[in-house]
Amino acid sequence: MSPLLESEEAARRLGVKLPTLYAYVSRGLLTSQRAADGKRSLFDLDQIEALARRSRGGRQVDTRLATVTTAITQLRDDGPYYRGQRPADLATTASYEEVAALLWADDRAEWRPRPLAAPAGLSSRDALRWAVVMAGAGDPLRADLRPAAVVAAAGRLITTMVEALPVTATGTGPGLTLEGDPSPRPEAVAARLAARLAPGPVSAQLVGGINAALVVLADHELATSTLAVRMAASTRADLYDAVLAGLGTFGGPLHGGASQLVHRLLLDAMEHGAEQAADNALRWMNVLPGFGHPVYVDGDPRAQPLLDLFDQLADNGQRAVVDSIRALADSHHYPAPNVDLGIGALVLATGMPADAGQTIFAVARMAGWTAHYLEELVETPLRFRARAIYSHPVAGG
Repeated sequence: MSPLLESEEAARRLGVKLPTLYAYVSRGLLTSQRAADGKRSLFDLDQIEALARRSRGGRQVDTRLATVTTAITQLRDDGPYYRGQRPADLATTASYEEVAALLWADDRAEWRPRPLAAPAGLSSRDALRWAVVMAGAGDPLRADLRPAAVVAAAGRLITTMVEALPVTATGTGPGLTLEGDPSPRPEAVAARLAARLAPGPVSAQLVGGINAALVVLADHELATSTLAVRMAASTRADLYDAVLAGLGTFGGPLHGGASQLVHRLLLDAMEHGAEQAADNALRWMNVLPGFGHPVYVDGDPRAQPLLDLFDQLADNGQRAVVDSIRALADSHHYPAPNVDLGIGALVLATGMPADAGQTIFAVARMAGWTAHYLEELVETPLRFRARAIYSHPVAGG
C-alpha cells in the first residue's frame, strides 16, 4: 500500500498551494481520504507522484531517489513532531529514554554500557567516536539487523558513548547522588551525561535541563547527518558503521558544532558587550550564531524550552547578556533565535566545557539516527545512487 501524505506535504511535492491542491480534487485529478481524526485530508503518494510527472509533460523524474517517506518526524510550522507528539511538550514531561522508545516504536533497548576505558587525553568529540569503534569491535553479532537486536544495541551504544567521556563533575561517577529532588534516576542518560560535563555537583535541575536538550534534539527529519546514516543503512552497514557516518557529517560548525559558536559569542558579549561581540561574529563568520533557521521562518520552536530552562539555571549577569544579544538581533531585524542559542545559553549557565553543546547534541541525535536506520532497513537497498552531470573543462583561461 502506498504511503499517505497530509495536504501540506502533497502540495509541496506538487509545487502548488493548498487551494490548487483542493482544486485538483474537485476536478477529479486527485482523490483524498479522511484521516482517522476526521479533520485532515490524506493523499496517496503514488497518485501525487504520477500527477507530478504529468505536470512535467510526462518526463520521468526519479522522485523517489530525491525524497524519503518517513513516519518518524514531521516538520510543521510549530516545530517537529515525533510520531505525532511535540518534543517541546515532551521536554519537561518525558525522559530521553522514553522519547527514544517513541522514535524507535520499540521499548526493548538495553540501557547498560559496555565496560570500556577510553585513553586519556581524548577530546569529547574523539571519545564518542572511539567508543563507537570499540563498542562495535566488541559486539560479536554487530551484523544482526533484526529490529530487536538493533534497538538493544542502540541503548548499549548510547550509554557506552556517554561513559567514555571524561568525568569533570566533583564527587560524581557510577554512584552519582543527585542534589535536591531525587526524581531523575542516576543511571539515566541525562544524569550520566551531567556527571561528565558539569564542573560541580550535579543537581536535579541540571539533569532536567540536559534531559530537555536531549529530547528536543533527538531528531529533526532529514538533517544532513541523518541522511548520511540512512545512506549507510541503505548499503546494509551495521549500526556502528552507520553511526560513524552520522558523526562524520555532524561535527562541522554548520551542524552539530553551531552551539559552540553561540557559546563563544556569549562569552565575548560578557567581556566586550553585545554590539562588539556581534560585530566580531559577523566579521569572522558572516552570520550571527544562534539566530535564523532554514525551516522555521518565524522562529525555531525548539529554542524556547531551552531558553526557559536557561533562565532557571543562569545568574543575573548571564541572563542579562543573553537578553542583550536577543535585543540587538531583534533591533537589527535578524531572524528569531534557533535551538543553538538555547544550547549555547545552557552551556554558559552551567559552566560546562565550550564543546558540551556538541556532545549533548551528538548523544541526543543517536535516538533519531537509530530510528531512521531502522526505517531504512525495510526499504530497497542501495536506493541513494545519484547521477552526476558531467561538465567539460573550460578551455583556455
